[in-house]
Amino acid sequence: MNADIPLCVSCEHALLKTNVFHEALCLLVKSSPLRIFTLPISLLRGRAALLQQVSDGIRINWRTVPLREQVTERMQAAHAANRQVFLLTSLPVKWARELCAELVFSKPGFISDPPPEGAAGTTESHLTRLFGERGFDYIGDGRRDLRICQSARRALIVTSDRMVIAQANRNPAAEGVIPRERAGLGSFLRMIRVHQWLKNLLILVPLLAAHRLTSLSSIALAAVGFMAFSCCASSVYVLNDLLDVESDRQHDRKQNRPIAAGQVSVAQALLVSLLLLVIAAALALRVSVPFALTVGIYFLMTSVYSLRLKQQVIVDVMLLAGLYTIRVLAGAVATAVIPSFWLLAFSMFLFLSLAVVKRYSEMLVTLSQDKRYASGRGYSVADLPVLLSLGVSAGIAAIVVLALYINDPSTNKLYPSTLWLWPVPPLMLYWISRVWMKAHRGEMHDDPVVFAMRDWQSLVTAVLGGLCFAAAAT
Repeated sequence: MNADIPLCVSCEHALLKTNVFHEALCLLVKSSPLRIFTLPISLLRGRAALLQQVSDGIRINWRTVPLREQVTERMQAAHAANRQVFLLTSLPVKWARELCAELVFSKPGFISDPPPEGAAGTTESHLTRLFGERGFDYIGDGRRDLRICQSARRALIVTSDRMVIAQANRNPAAEGVIPRERAGLGSFLRMIRVHQWLKNLLILVPLLAAHRLTSLSSIALAAVGFMAFSCCASSVYVLNDLLDVESDRQHDRKQNRPIAAGQVSVAQALLVSLLLLVIAAALALRVSVPFALTVGIYFLMTSVYSLRLKQQVIVDVMLLAGLYTIRVLAGAVATAVIPSFWLLAFSMFLFLSLAVVKRYSEMLVTLSQDKRYASGRGYSVADLPVLLSLGVSAGIAAIVVLALYINDPSTNKLYPSTLWLWPVPPLMLYWISRVWMKAHRGEMHDDPVVFAMRDWQSLVTAVLGGLCFAAAAT
């Protein structure tokens, strides 16, 4: 292969799996939420002004940005053959230099795309002036770069469009096609975390506690409320992944989330999030205006959590516990059931324990990676003993509240045979202890509520508890 022929690579359309500029906009909003109002003003001054504002405010961690492996392999091969490698990019100069410095297998230069001011013509003519007709090899996007490929000696197309592939095959310079990954249904389902909808079954708890599961109208309202809450929660999950994309890429498991892995673009994610939010609002209004306000409060709480409070020690786990409890309150609002003090107190202590389980498990992962702090969190590995004691204590407090509820004389109105309820606290004690034992061993790899839905011992414990409540009610 001729070492004098440089390899030119389209950075945004071939090398990168994600739109770095769009991600940087999300990170800018996360770091300074009020910037969302100044960004349109910068855009009025032109895209270059907006790019400059974003690049000045955000530093990209290029080590974690997903790259297309087949493209990097070609660049490595060119470097091994002592060929020059150039990135064709419209990124700000600061970012382009940082990316070039990060590509450890070579030290490529970069060429601005579009050409710099004063350089007439298109990118194609600019490359031809620099290297001559057929004087460069090119890796670029399908539909966008077909004209450039016609001027290249050899060209690789990154595309999944069959029409573009057919056109490229008619080009004698075309060497082949690198398939562009398309986000399938599975990617979108993982992005909105359908499995997390199990947590929204908490909406049914007030109906269960009030012995109104035989009311079809109440169940129908709860079902609509469940879907509304699920769509709202999924909308927030997507927004949260957009804001946490950089820290997710530094996590062993979260780096495989569709947005972090570059499988779903920022634009697609924002569209899905907005669509889910609209559906959630429409469904919530069908239940009632107060229920819609409750869903709105949940959305506001989760947004504040994602933007700011996620990094606040203790505040974050208390807010997480509140997000579980608000599901119970939403179920009460949807079905016009007044929740008891005992139910809310039990929920708050139980869900605080489960929220701390999540943080404790994350910090154990951080410890296993020989790090002191978890990315995007306010805790250090030195806080593990405090988290352990706090979480276990909250779980025990929930069991004490349950025992006091059973001992309350007013409980006889709902459960004539309260004697059957006394096995429930030991069952809860076993389950809480087991959850914390699993967490302490580093075996809690998921949300503890979702874990409970999948763990057979947890399910058996729930069934036994349910039978005790059923026996007490007869």
